[in-house]
Amino acid sequence: MAAPVRGMAGSPSIGNTTSFQKKTRSKLVSIPGTRPSVQNGQLLVSSGVSSLDYVIGGGLAVGTLLLVEEDCYDSYSRMLLKYFLAEGVVCGHELFLASARDHPDEIMQELPSPIVDDVAGMKISEGQSQPSDPENPDTMKIAWRYQNQPRVQTALASSVRFGHYYDVSKTMEPELRQAAKCHSFYQLQETPVTTGSSPLPSPYHALLKSIQTVIRKEGFDGSTPQSKVRNVLRLGLHSLGSVLWGDDVCCKVNPAHCHALTTFLYALRGLLRTSLSVAMVTVPSHLIQNRAIMGRIIRLSDTAIALESFRGSEKETNPLYKDYHGLLHVCQLPRLNCLSSEVPDTKDLAFKLKRKQFTIERLHLPPDLSETVSRVSKAELAAGCGSTAMGNKHLDF
Repeated sequence: MAAPVRGMAGSPSIGNTTSFQKKTRSKLVSIPGTRPSVQNGQLLVSSGVSSLDYVIGGGLAVGTLLLVEEDCYDSYSRMLLKYFLAEGVVCGHELFLASARDHPDEIMQELPSPIVDDVAGMKISEGQSQPSDPENPDTMKIAWRYQNQPRVQTALASSVRFGHYYDVSKTMEPELRQAAKCHSFYQLQETPVTTGSSPLPSPYHALLKSIQTVIRKEGFDGSTPQSKVRNVLRLGLHSLGSVLWGDDVCCKVNPAHCHALTTFLYALRGLLRTSLSVAMVTVPSHLIQNRAIMGRIIRLSDTAIALESFRGSEKETNPLYKDYHGLLHVCQLPRLNCLSSEVPDTKDLAFKLKRKQFTIERLHLPPDLSETVSRVSKAELAAGCGSTAMGNKHLDF
């Protein structure tokens, strides 16, 4: 057989006739302040608290909803919301803040100031155990067999830094805060709308309509192309379910609007799934009397955490919890593009508010380092063992 003639006019090149193409990785969406998840490749944003990102699997996935069950005085849950919004300001994300009690402008003025210095190395060095010095007498305050044991690392931190650190003792500069694009919704200033056949009350219906308008108008759902670079919308919804939202779920065991909040969350998740947006919703769960309704609210969320504050409780004066201000309960973790969720290495979590920072740590109770140890004498032990209803007698075998 004659060899094929190469270079003839009109004959295509062999290299151009092949139908095989080199397989390349798909390009991920590059958005400032985001990174892909190691477990499922989902796009993540930081919640503003690095220790909380570590607990929930690396961060908040875009298109998901984080539910925060408020503490009794709404102090720490409000702080988490301000961390979430401050992280959006620093990363250049657009914000949507809705509230029925305080004006959104007042909440924005309370955002913590970002720390410019790199403190990641300082955080790691604080969590590492220091070698014990045998010549130092302070190292022998506990039993000798525990001296060389490594210290329990209570700090929760990832090997890769994600997000920023903030100083809660200072507020954010007005120039930085005003540079962010923020959409606000204040329920007391909104005019009532006719819901028609909608099962939602008027405030929830107006809020959902406002969120849908912002998502479509700004192009977060892909309907209209965004101007320069793609961006993420952060939704902060404060204290949903309270009476100020026109909901009676916190007033009665069998409320008339028992499906109002769950219907709203179901519709909100539908908007989040089809857009580049992420939401943080706070709910006063301690006021909801029907626990079945609260269970449905948690199941309609992707991630759910609960804050239990020690303020006003017996645990506030308990010496075991003297280093903490409350407990953090992880109620639900998201299962996205996988069969199981990321399980944290420990469920005993506590939070503390330092002078400049809010942190979440492993709940670790230190050993008893008291100088005097209470011991029971032999006479008391015999009296305790031989005591009967008739009086103290020795044991009769």
